[in-house]
Amino acid sequence: MKYEPEKKPIYGETLDSLEAHLVEIGEPKFRAKQVLDWLYKKRAHSWDAMSNLPKPLRERLEESFDINPAKRVLAKESADETEKLLLELVDRSLIETVVIRAPQIGVGQQNSRKTICISTQVGCAYGCKFCASGLAGWKRDLSVGEIVAQLIHVCHLEDATTQRAKEEIASFDNIVVMGMGEPMANYENLLPALRILNAPWGLNFGARRITVSTSGIVPKILQLAEEPEQFRLAISLHGATDEVRDQIMPINKRYPLDQLIPAIRRYDENKGRMITLEFILIEAINDTFEQAEALAEIALDLNAHVNLIPYNTVDGLEWKRPSLTRQDHFYERLKRKDVSVTIRREKGHDIAAACGQLKLQTEQDLKA
Repeated sequence: MKYEPEKKPIYGETLDSLEAHLVEIGEPKFRAKQVLDWLYKKRAHSWDAMSNLPKPLRERLEESFDINPAKRVLAKESADETEKLLLELVDRSLIETVVIRAPQIGVGQQNSRKTICISTQVGCAYGCKFCASGLAGWKRDLSVGEIVAQLIHVCHLEDATTQRAKEEIASFDNIVVMGMGEPMANYENLLPALRILNAPWGLNFGARRITVSTSGIVPKILQLAEEPEQFRLAISLHGATDEVRDQIMPINKRYPLDQLIPAIRRYDENKGRMITLEFILIEAINDTFEQAEALAEIALDLNAHVNLIPYNTVDGLEWKRPSLTRQDHFYERLKRKDVSVTIRREKGHDIAAACGQLKLQTEQDLKA
């Protein structure tokens, strides 16, 4: 579904497109840089805040562009310092953005390492059997401006508590496109959004600190491999054989491992950056010795890092998280094979931080 709001989100504009718009309405194009400085460097919340712009121009910009395409309706903070934002878009759709903090010893929460997880769709059409995002189906793609606006919300949130370095526009460390939706299914809006985040007139955020996650849309992986930017790639693998992957990830029937693995290899060859294989551990489904052996073989072949994620339980789904003993045994099997591996213990379970959980929970509460 193509969503056309009454006014376009200003965060979907580039320097070139905004210059072209200003020239079209008879304004000097240098004003575009001023507008973008207000948005990204000075964090203007309103058009009236842009004090060096003539009032008639501010009024004309307000007629054409929405400076607040998403509003925060809920913010929840976990005991482990994970924070989830529930954002409402102009059409009342709900999306999620998550701030994942990793406190550094001796520096305090304000200076902890922060990873921001953003969404690209309202819902998801890919139906991974363990994920809450797709339980209510897919509604629509996010626009370029709606994707970028999530980071602006986080910037406003962080500005209130964190002192930014003079040379930095954003006070967080990494962006991961791993929230609601399949990013590669919204490629035409994803890539322009990431380029805005990366641009010196935008957030000026390094491409190597942005990770795009996909369940395995092979043609789009190959397309991203040819783009000039050095974005990182993460693959939601979750099954090391077709038999297991077919059981929990419908996309595997279209792009099985004998197509997916060569595409990952091509990306690695073109970018020269280590790929991450995301692997959610589900009891008695993919946490077996056989799966560990098969996963080790894939990871070593690709020289990839494996990120093990114990399953975050979702109401209405049958899957269970393995015991700590089973998690540790799986991890140790990979380590003994000299696989680069980490295990990410649960984050944000008390605030429903797994993809789509808070949105689903909120929508169910509203209907009750």
